[in-house]
Amino acid sequence: MNVIEFERWEPSADDPRKLEYAGQRPAAEVFEELKHRLESRGCLPDEYFLLDSFWENGREIPKDADIFCTTDYGASEGVYLDAYLKWFDKGQEKHVTQKFLTGKTLGENGSDLDRMFLVSSAITKAFHGDNATHARYMKIGGVEEDADGSVVYLSQQEKKVIIEALVEQRERQEQAMGQTEQLLRRMTGSITEYVNTVGMRPLRMSDFDKAVLAIQDGELEAFKKYAAKVPYQQEETLLVEAAGRPGAVGRKMTELLMQDRCNIDYAAYCNACKRAININDPEKVIFLMVRAQASVLHGSFGLTLQEIRDHRYLSDLELENTCQVPRQMLEGAMPVRDILALDDLPEGASLAHKNSVFLVPLEDLKLLTDAGKEDFAALLDARVADIWVDEETPELLLEGVEAAELDRLHDKGDFQMKQFTYSITDPIGIHARPAGLLAKFAKTLDSTVTIARGEKSAVATKLMAVMGLGVKTGEMVTITIEGGDEEANTAAMDRFCKENM
Repeated sequence: MNVIEFERWEPSADDPRKLEYAGQRPAAEVFEELKHRLESRGCLPDEYFLLDSFWENGREIPKDADIFCTTDYGASEGVYLDAYLKWFDKGQEKHVTQKFLTGKTLGENGSDLDRMFLVSSAITKAFHGDNATHARYMKIGGVEEDADGSVVYLSQQEKKVIIEALVEQRERQEQAMGQTEQLLRRMTGSITEYVNTVGMRPLRMSDFDKAVLAIQDGELEAFKKYAAKVPYQQEETLLVEAAGRPGAVGRKMTELLMQDRCNIDYAAYCNACKRAININDPEKVIFLMVRAQASVLHGSFGLTLQEIRDHRYLSDLELENTCQVPRQMLEGAMPVRDILALDDLPEGASLAHKNSVFLVPLEDLKLLTDAGKEDFAALLDARVADIWVDEETPELLLEGVEAAELDRLHDKGDFQMKQFTYSITDPIGIHARPAGLLAKFAKTLDSTVTIARGEKSAVATKLMAVMGLGVKTGEMVTITIEGGDEEANTAAMDRFCKENM
């Protein structure tokens, strides 16, 4: 089993076969990976296991930090385990020790103390490895409530005898499968070693089960091998499992499962998002949000700023850096005129209203206001009630103004536009694949592109809205290009349609 790293390593730009140091990992991410590993082995303290508040809000593990654990009875009840990080602070020129996590079990007899020392040992090995010869311990009866359970030492020969006996028991007693599988995995160490051990016997595990075990163990190569064989109908369940796997390995597994998929069930996608949120993995949450437009079959994937904050999907710092939302706009509702006065307008942002179908680019409103050709005072005095974060392009939802003001701005004539019509030749019409290609291509242009079928229209970058038009083969659509280099973008869109739709 690989050790849990405090550092991030990425392939070298000069030689992809070599890894280069890419900074320190967030403490919360390291904690979730450790928690997942302990839980999969039945080693999690039974009352709580918590990250110290000092490490919240994306704080990274200091460079060259090391970890150590202490275990003792509590002052009034239970047994406590504390893990600390220790490092040398060059700025203060001294060694610093800071609590990293705390775990507690309610039991307080000798066996409970022994078990907490076992958890402490598991934590130490998770970060320092198990390459040397260590004494192995296990609690008879697994993680069940058993105040009188005993802790025993197993030699390598005794360990081998028990593994053989458990394998034989596994073949005879289907009803004992669950406990046997857990004990076998705890003793063999990983999915690879487990399959090697049990593989010589008649194996009843499906490729799906092996892939799930590979996720739990963080065995990427084993996961690639077995996930490729999983039946199509079980891939979405596997996606939910991978989304709940912390760390870079879990993110890679999630990416592999969503690769080239355009029909993931919306309910499965939502469950995957919840799992990623529960393990405090904002990078995976952002990936799922962005990838959803091209991979998920149904649903709406934008989230409002209020929803993101209520569910703690992303921190304010991540919203500012990743979703292009200026910090001033995170501090409360702002009038539009104050937003226009910001030095760093959110890139690609548009004004929107719940009762209007139009999106007005914020930059265009600034240009029109500076030109002084029209009176947009009502819009300038409107406040931003919320922000719709959709694929990293914020839409500012207005309040305190009529939707007609936004419509008037759009229809005024200051927005020059180009249009052309096109007859769909794809035999299935605009289904998921061409709609996904269109959304991706439209994002590369500096114009706002809309597609209309009769009275219904959709912004081309909104995959689900485009699919919702229900355009069939042979039907005529109207493509509108507004803003930016309209001449060049119209020609580019015309070529795109002929080649892809």
